[in-house]
Amino acid sequence: MSTVDFPKHWKIVKFGQVSDFQGGTQPPKSTFVSSPTHNYTRLLQIRDFESDDYVTYVSTKYNLRHVGESDVLIARYGASVGKVFRGKEGAINVALMKTIPNEKLIRRSFLFYFLQSTMVQSYLKGLGGRSAQAGFNRAEIGRIDFPLPPLPEQRAIAHVLQTIQEAKAARQREIELERERKVALMDYLFSRGTKGEPRKQTEIGEIPESWEVVRLGDYCHKPDYGYTESANNSPVGPKFLRITDIQNDNVNWDEVPYCVCSGDDREKYSLENGDIVIARIGATTGKAYMINDYPESVFASYLIRVRTKDDLLPPFLNQYFRTIYYWRQINQSKGGRLKGGVNIPILSRIVLPLPPFSEQQEIAEILHACDTKIAALEQEAARLDELFRAMLEELMTGRRSAVPLIDSELP
Repeated sequence: MSTVDFPKHWKIVKFGQVSDFQGGTQPPKSTFVSSPTHNYTRLLQIRDFESDDYVTYVSTKYNLRHVGESDVLIARYGASVGKVFRGKEGAINVALMKTIPNEKLIRRSFLFYFLQSTMVQSYLKGLGGRSAQAGFNRAEIGRIDFPLPPLPEQRAIAHVLQTIQEAKAARQREIELERERKVALMDYLFSRGTKGEPRKQTEIGEIPESWEVVRLGDYCHKPDYGYTESANNSPVGPKFLRITDIQNDNVNWDEVPYCVCSGDDREKYSLENGDIVIARIGATTGKAYMINDYPESVFASYLIRVRTKDDLLPPFLNQYFRTIYYWRQINQSKGGRLKGGVNIPILSRIVLPLPPFSEQQEIAEILHACDTKIAALEQEAARLDELFRAMLEELMTGRRSAVPLIDSELP
């Protein structure tokens, strides 16, 4: 299967020669319970390695296949085929397969990372792609070429890769903490301001005495729906910003398509720095994005453009669009409908607190500093992920030795 030139001191065997495999079982769903019960054990499904929101327990009277936290598991079929898991204890269902390595030859930590390598993942996804529910069996996974470095080198490889993953996990924790800090800051700043002045009760809660409560429609130029033409792949005309181009509060303008738009339409639907576009339908209904550092562009029909008047600072409004006060109003306007949309009349009726202009600027700058820190941490996490993928391939093929890296300074 493999055409990789591994180091001469590594042995190349078939996976089935150094490991056994055990599939899970599927007890009747009618017997599932959602809380710990005597003589019941946790049933581990693929989704349980992503979230503990749907914990399920099953009776031990069934023919269960138990695993421990150190066991390395593989998703056998479906969209998750080939995914590798560890770290939970329980009984596995039929979508998971347990590896039972010969520990005289293979360190489990090395096995965990080897199964994530491209040579393995490409092979397993090829098997799983034969039909919608196709997967792989013990014989098929057993045919994988398995490189066997000496045990000390296996330990070194796993150590390097785990160090990188731990660094990424630390960044992820920092990101979550910074996001929580920003939420708390938003709640404080939009209800108390920055001056420590007395507060008054309003329809949106307490706000500083000098602030007003206003309607968005009174402080914006008339909002507009977007352009109804379709995008094209030819580099002709302005960029054509769509809902799908806005991902995680960011737009990769290089990937935004163009559209044929000229004359009055090009002017009517143009975007400028400080414009805010809001998704009016779909899963992201109500989400806002502020235009900044952009090429010449127009916006699509499923977006609404909001352009503020001089008394309302766009970055302040953009931050308000991320508060619980704004989202309560959006959710009320949808009337509990999951797929409800928003329109210009709904947005025009949104109420918001309006501080003096200088305080708007101060609040926007404080919250932007949080955004900048989060973005920097996200970039670090992304770079660590890239480093992990690169090192995984280098180390698992022997193109780079892990032993010298143990004494070097890793992230």
